[in-house]
Amino acid sequence: MEIRPIFSSLRRHRIPALLIVLEIALACAVLCNAVFMIGQRMANIHWPNGIDEAGISVITVNGTDAKLAASNIPRDIAALRGVAGVTATAAVTSMPLDQSPALTGFTTTPDGKTTVNTSVYFMGRGGEQALGLHLLQGRFFNAEEYADSGLKDFQSTAHVALVTASDAKRLWPGHDALGKQLYANGKSWTVVGVVSNVLAMDPTTSGPGGRYSSVFYPSQPDGMMGDYVVRSAPQDRDRIVREAVQTISALNPGAVVEGKTYARMRSDYFANTSSMVWMLVLVCAVMLAVTVFGIVGLTSFWVGQRRRQIGIRRAVGATRGHILHYFQTENFLLSTGGVVVGMLLAFGINLYLMQHYAMTRMPWYYLPGGAVALWLIGQLAVLGPALRAAAVPPVVATRSV
Repeated sequence: MEIRPIFSSLRRHRIPALLIVLEIALACAVLCNAVFMIGQRMANIHWPNGIDEAGISVITVNGTDAKLAASNIPRDIAALRGVAGVTATAAVTSMPLDQSPALTGFTTTPDGKTTVNTSVYFMGRGGEQALGLHLLQGRFFNAEEYADSGLKDFQSTAHVALVTASDAKRLWPGHDALGKQLYANGKSWTVVGVVSNVLAMDPTTSGPGGRYSSVFYPSQPDGMMGDYVVRSAPQDRDRIVREAVQTISALNPGAVVEGKTYARMRSDYFANTSSMVWMLVLVCAVMLAVTVFGIVGLTSFWVGQRRRQIGIRRAVGATRGHILHYFQTENFLLSTGGVVVGMLLAFGINLYLMQHYAMTRMPWYYLPGGAVALWLIGQLAVLGPALRAAAVPPVVATRSV
């Protein structure tokens, strides 16, 4: 098909053509960045976690007598173990993704510095079984270490610690972490075990590389341990939460006892992220709808303006296929101009977001991906008006406009 007649026609309709190009360019820029952001946030929502998320429930106790809180823990633990279906339980100070972070900066030398905020977990005896930690190297804490350890000014009095695989690699790259010393606030701890990566209490505030920066300490019962981790089969969690709350409430009449599954805790943590994903999906849908309706509307307007021209072409031998291909080619040329401008605009927007909002660089394949999507959308949008144009009979050429 000759391209020159199409360019000649577009020159006579500069403003509608420019509107379509700008519309497609804006849609391409927004679509590429929005899809990239959706992908990033979906990846965040599905961050893996080195605990038994499917089998864990958390019972939180607040408002107990501070003088009795520590002594109540063994009694409460024994009662929770008596709930049918419970396979392990332990007292802990906090949980991954609980949004109330207890953070410390650890180094490998007494005077070292770090930009990573590490989440600190104190857990009572049996904590590794209750959480479902996966040991990669070394060992878990023994009974003597639990008995001799505790909290003082929210620092561990223990001499040993567990680290995640991420921290072991970050702190001692290329070396075995077992037996190494961790330093913080003038104290040191010996690493006795490396566990699979456990999410921080609040990964968004843990600094670069801090998503899986977590350190575990042993501790004897302490009043700061306000959470009970209860592990069971996934299908029993809801029932166990109800029964566990009733059990602990009966033992602590003046306390406020709440229970939830860890799956719900994770859902609560990522609630804002999920809302953002749906908002971005809505933005993409609106932009695509506006683009489609714009192409349909302007192309339909052109068809109405050029009915006599189309009739003349049909009268001199142009087939319906020729007319259809004409409008499809015209739309492809406009879409090409739009996506070229749109890809440049998308790249510029991504650079701006990187500089001002700590976004990562958008991979290159999002740009051609967005271009192909808009080419296809453009062809589908123009199909209806193009078919109506192809149906114009040659007799229209004999009518006055």
